[in-house]
Amino acid sequence: MAWKKFPYPEKAYAYPGTALQKNWARLHAGDREPYPADAKVQDAWRSYHAGDFGKAVDSGLACGLAGYNAANKAAAIYANYLETDEGRKCSLLMDVARRCEELQEQTPGNANAWYLHAYALGRYSQSISVVKALAQGLGGKIKHSLTQALEIEPQHADAQIALGAYHAEVIDKVGALVGGLTYGAKKSSGNELLEAALKLNPDSAIARIEYANALVMMFGKAKMKDAERLYQEAAEFAAMDAMERLDVEQAKAELAD
Repeated sequence: MAWKKFPYPEKAYAYPGTALQKNWARLHAGDREPYPADAKVQDAWRSYHAGDFGKAVDSGLACGLAGYNAANKAAAIYANYLETDEGRKCSLLMDVARRCEELQEQTPGNANAWYLHAYALGRYSQSISVVKALAQGLGGKIKHSLTQALEIEPQHADAQIALGAYHAEVIDKVGALVGGLTYGAKKSSGNELLEAALKLNPDSAIARIEYANALVMMFGKAKMKDAERLYQEAAEFAAMDAMERLDVEQAKAELAD
């Protein structure tokens, strides 16, 4: 299958040799992924950070379960930002979700097996429509996986962002009353989770973007100024890798609209 090229290649995103380990804590401040011992898994992550998502998927999968998180994150980020064919996008995301379920069975203490499962199902839900996804029971699966990820790794900023966004999406689509009664979604919980994520990972553009989106979904025009400020901050970030660059470019596009 042909993978679209990452549109903003930079030498700075390559991390050859020891550069990967030196920058690992900053690169993975959001998902708390442990630094891998296997050199081939390290290479899969190098491809991911550089924006060579197809290579990251192939080389991650070639490493077996140890490389699944690299492959799954690469496939999910690619599907979300670069894949324009809706059918292909959904197929990639469901493949990620299935591999995550396999990983959950084999390594239940792997926080990103749960987080990436929720991420893939969440983006898939947005693709088919959140209302349809809720009717299919995906809301409960997403919430469960994010709760599991946070039980394993309470400092997982990306899982907090996703859970905050879950509250906002549900309230936006079905209203505060039904959202609260049926899905346990609350504005206060969404707000607290997104605030906490931003404190845990202050260098995150995506935390600001998701927070901005959530504020508008939950509070409408009353929070528009706050949302614009968060987008402005996100757009001014210096990206450290391909995913961060895609986040920054998304924020710039949002401000230009």
